[in-house]
Amino acid sequence: MKDRLVIFDTTLRDGEQSPGASMTKEEKIRVARQLEKMRVDVIEAGFAAASPGDFDAIRAIAETIKESTVCSLARANEKDIQRAGEAIQPAARKRIHTFIATSPIHMEKKLRMTPDQVVEQAVKAIGWAKQYTDDVEFSAEDAGRSEIDFLCRIFEAVIKAGATTINVPDTVGYNFPNQFAETLRQLIERVPNADKVVWSVHCHNDLGLAVANSLSAVLAGARQVECTINGLGERAGNASLEEVVMAVRTRPDIFPVETRIETNQIVPASKLVSQITGYPVQPNKAIVGANAFAHESGIHQDGVLKHRETYEIMRAEDVGWTQNKLVLGKHSGRNAFKSRLAELGIVLESEEALNAAFAKFKVLADKKHEIFDEDLHALVSDEAVTPAQEHYKLIYSQVCSETGEVPHSQVTLTVGGQERKADSDGSGPVDATFKAIEKVAASGSELLLYSVNAITTGTDAQGEVTVRLSKGGRVVNGQGADTDIVVASAKAYLNALNKLHSCSGKVNPQGDV
Repeated sequence: MKDRLVIFDTTLRDGEQSPGASMTKEEKIRVARQLEKMRVDVIEAGFAAASPGDFDAIRAIAETIKESTVCSLARANEKDIQRAGEAIQPAARKRIHTFIATSPIHMEKKLRMTPDQVVEQAVKAIGWAKQYTDDVEFSAEDAGRSEIDFLCRIFEAVIKAGATTINVPDTVGYNFPNQFAETLRQLIERVPNADKVVWSVHCHNDLGLAVANSLSAVLAGARQVECTINGLGERAGNASLEEVVMAVRTRPDIFPVETRIETNQIVPASKLVSQITGYPVQPNKAIVGANAFAHESGIHQDGVLKHRETYEIMRAEDVGWTQNKLVLGKHSGRNAFKSRLAELGIVLESEEALNAAFAKFKVLADKKHEIFDEDLHALVSDEAVTPAQEHYKLIYSQVCSETGEVPHSQVTLTVGGQERKADSDGSGPVDATFKAIEKVAASGSELLLYSVNAITTGTDAQGEVTVRLSKGGRVVNGQGADTDIVVASAKAYLNALNKLHSCSGKVNPQGDV
């Protein structure tokens, strides 16, 4: 019997810390449902003390998820842990993940605490967390640059205090595989009662080694890997869930472990996270990139046609790749629409939401002859914006763009329910539209990114636009989809403005595992 490798997904916490990748509560619930469908063991739903919005989202996920463990991160202080405990309280399976920095540079320069004080605080944190759940994880932030003797000391203390999972993070992506594996081996050998806990790793990708370090740690005895969909995360990101899972599955001769992940849900999860966050997946990304199973070389094509395994070490279908499937058209009824959403794992919270989504589907069906699963995901993402969040709303737009003439745009918006109109010239139709919107919004934000992707093939495909705005240190992504790319752009810009308007001011944590 092989050991179980616990897959701990932190897309909703560490992944969301990517600039502009913040998600609404409704979006987080959609991602959490997909992670549960994929049979992820632990879902780190957020950082409860960061903001009231984070707390509400974690609690909503705790109320929704039944099979996976729902986890909240907390610094090693009583207030953070109390908020985490309250947020996860409704969960069928719950965990608190608390952390404190252990490297000399972090203890001296950031915490300004002595090693003795750090150990004392860590032990207290475990005691506070145990008041809410028996499943308590402890992380030594920046363990990758910590002294091995001190790690042994603090891990011994927190295990004695009741920690059940010990996480060894390479917080800044500094380690190399052989070095990181040796660290795990020594810890497991030297720490008393090491066999009473699950050893975990959380690797960042600053040197492109997050997956390699994670897998080397598994070979050294780690039995939990913390990872994210598409490798999303701060700076260069985290270890990619899909790469870790498929490496273990593809090489059973190497790894003495197995996961319980439903691998055919990997690509749907990747597409959902990419769509919600606005972070596109590069075509040559392992497992989930558009070219991951494409063969252009004649030699490769010939080999695959003769025997697939000549150039493919896994099957595309095993990770969820299928051809775009025509699902619905303009003659499809409401029940067919609802059934297909259910098959895709999309749950709308009310009949009103379903009716509104179906009305938008009918409008789209009149514009677009063939409607694919990706179109439905985009449509429902648009529908997930509630009226309370929609401070700015597009009512009407008209764009004039002629060869040799300056493009001009007219827009009509509602702002807090009040109708406002504006017009502007621009260097192109999208630029003119954005400038017209800004005449009304006067947001003072900076445009950091404008990106367009076709959701499906064909000239009638919906364009999916991502707009990234920055204001006062807050970075948000806005998404919009439409068969008219200018309208999609306006929707994306307004979506970003709405997020800036509704943001509740997150508190930045003092560190990150």
